[in-house]
Amino acid sequence: MTTPEWSRPERLDAIAHDERAVTIEADETERAAVARRFDLVAIDRLSAHLTMRRDGAGILVTGRVTAAVVQACSVTAERLAVTVDEPVLVRFVEPVAEEDEIELSADALDTIEIEGGAIDLGEAAAQTMALALDPFPRGPNAGKVLKAAGVIGEDEARPLGALAGLKALLQKE
Repeated sequence: MTTPEWSRPERLDAIAHDERAVTIEADETERAAVARRFDLVAIDRLSAHLTMRRDGAGILVTGRVTAAVVQACSVTAERLAVTVDEPVLVRFVEPVAEEDEIELSADALDTIEIEGGAIDLGEAAAQTMALALDPFPRGPNAGKVLKAAGVIGEDEARPLGALAGLKALLQKE
């Protein structure tokens, strides 16, 4: 098991059935390492305000992850400042054997397997932040650059060949 860049382990024997609030914040070195992993220009701030407690199915963690992130535009590579304020609702569970079948309901939570006798709140928060980000962010100049390169938008696309006149024919009827 590799230790994540922003690791905040909580030992299982220290987690009770009563809720306990925890606030974690990544330092500069941790933020730089997490930014590299998720291919971000920078992370200026990364923290989480979490509550954890045991329940019948594992360890329930709720709260919020907040961050100030700099992403690169997927078209122009210009720097884009992004703010993350994302709810956390995750359940840490004991590892499940591969042959065991798991049924998920519509209200199923994200689950993370417990490893090494602890849960890692930092890693859960880092993953939550990463999933909240747009995987293909576009800056204000992206449309202009795409248009200059000959890329057209969906609203400009026209049917070709045999389908070109179909819309007009259907409207006549």
